Order: sequence, then structure tokens, then C-alpha cells
Amino acid sequence: MQKIKDQNVKKVELVTLGIDVGSVSINVVAVDEQNRVLSAQYLRGNGQPLEAVRAGLINLREQMGDDIEIVGVGVTGSGRQLTGVMLGADIVRNEITAHSKATIAMVPEARTIFEIGGQDSKIILLRNGMVTDFAMNTVCAAGTGSFLEHQAERLGVPIEKFGDMALAAERDVRIAGRCTVFAESDMISKQQYGFSKTEIIKGLCEALVRNYINNLGRGKKLEPPFVFQGGVAANKGIRAAFEKEVGHSIIIPEYYNVMGAIGSAILAREQTQGGRIKTSFRGLECIDHSFSPTSFNCESCENSCEVIKVDLDNKTVAMWGDRCGKWTNSIVS
Repeated sequence: MQKIKDQNVKKVELVTLGIDVGSVSINVVAVDEQNRVLSAQYLRGNGQPLEAVRAGLINLREQMGDDIEIVGVGVTGSGRQLTGVMLGADIVRNEITAHSKATIAMVPEARTIFEIGGQDSKIILLRNGMVTDFAMNTVCAAGTGSFLEHQAERLGVPIEKFGDMALAAERDVRIAGRCTVFAESDMISKQQYGFSKTEIIKGLCEALVRNYINNLGRGKKLEPPFVFQGGVAANKGIRAAFEKEVGHSIIIPEYYNVMGAIGSAILAREQTQGGRIKTSFRGLECIDHSFSPTSFNCESCENSCEVIKVDLDNKTVAMWGDRCGKWTNSIVS
């Protein structure tokens, strides 16, 4: 009689990956079939986004090993095209789509999303689970995580204590926050007038929120529930300033700093129907391949487009940037 094999064989988890490749941070997330987060990594890019993505996948492989089967991969962020090629992503979407997807899944009643990252910020309006309006700011650095870190360093305050110090201020001080130059100049002036660091930090938080609302929220009807996400959501001072400005409490999701990656993972699961459609993911072994991005100007017409070319182990696998599609369409899968 044939023996029954081990009944305690561990079930392999079917997961989808979401990767958000920003200018400052690289976020790598794995979610299960119910979109529950199994692994979340917030990594510094340090000017080498592909290396950070590789590090995130290595960490994932070491953390979860053979216990998972990756059935879909989604990518978002400013570096999404190149990363999507490297991984063989099933879906590549912009940040608005990815962030709103995650928020709708985690806070279904949300109407307004405030998102502030390392180098940009955005506002998204929702109704009945659909995006109705949005705005992005990728030009002015005032109010971004990088600017706050710079000011914390200049004041000699660890960024982790920035929010607590803002809440400890006993007096209000108004800081000009319309741009980084004016904000920094005004902060120096207020220091010379004798205001304390805590008061200046509180004033800076409120100035940056005013700038955010005035720029991104102008002409828009901002309605609760409000959700605040992105790395800056960890700053208690900015959160308090938002609540003061809009007159409502602010919801901060558990995974506030990797919401774009979560949204990408959910989109990837939808794209592959949870694994029923074969994923185009190259596999975790893709981190061992050699990717080489280059660029050139196409002079075929007066547009003179800058074309990005990506080689995988010396074979061209993707090209983009040409308006007419001459080079993009030349790649055969």
C-alpha cells in the first residue's frame, strides 16, 4: 500500500509585488490574495534606484524564500518605465492611479488624499471609489520631505523629533512658505528675533501646509474623510497643521509611506487575475542580470526626440521617448 505523503506541506502563498520608484525612496511591497501586506520595505534610493530595487528583491527573497509564488508585479513612480523593463512588470501606472487604488482599498470612505513625498506632492479627490480630480507639484520643493530634512539639519534637530518639537511650541510664529528660499530666509530672520526652535518649526509646518493647500487645493472642494500619506505623514507637526487648516481630523493609514507600492500590487493582481493569467515577471533571478540604460537624440524629423534605450545582457529590450513610436515599436518581444 502506498504511503500517504507528508500532510503538513506548507501552502505556497500567491503574492503580487508592488514597487514605487521615487526620486528619494524605493518602496517594495508584497500582498496576498486579500491584499494584506506581507512585506513592506521603505528604502533610500541614494541616486541608484535600480540598485535599491535589487536590494529590496534580495531582502524579499531572503525573508520569504520558497514560501511565495509571485503571480504579478506592478510598478509606479518617476522611475517606473526603466524598473518595469528590468522586472518584466505586468502593469506600469502613474502615481495618481497607484496611490488612489491603495487608499480606496484601505480607506474606502476617503474623499481627499494628501500625499507628500521626498521631492513632490499631490492631492487627489475621490468620490464613490473613483478619482474625480487631482493636482501634482513637481516644481517647487517647499513642503516636500527633502526640504524638511534640510531645514532639520540646518536647525540641528533630528528629523525624527521635528514633529514633537512643533507640537511643543507655546507661541505661534508665521513663516513665509511660498518657496524654499523665502521660507529659509524668514526662518533665519525669526531666529534673529529671538523665537525658539520649537516655535520656528511649528511655524514652518503651518507655512508648508498653507502653501500646499493654496497651490494644489486651489479651486477644489476638499471634503472629509481626509487621508494623509507619503513619508512626510510621519511628521506630527505637519499632521497637526493639516488638521488646523482643514478643520477636521486626518486619517493616516498603517502603511502610509508605501501606499504607491501597495496600489501597484493591487493593480497587478487585477491585471493577472490573481495568477490566472501568466505573469510577465522575469523572476527574482532578474536581479542578477545586467541592465544598461543609454540615450540618444533621434534626428529623423524636426522633433529631435531623446530616446531611452535599455539593454538586458547586451540585448535591447525596450526603447521609449520617441513621439512617433519609430523606436518604441521596433522592439519585438
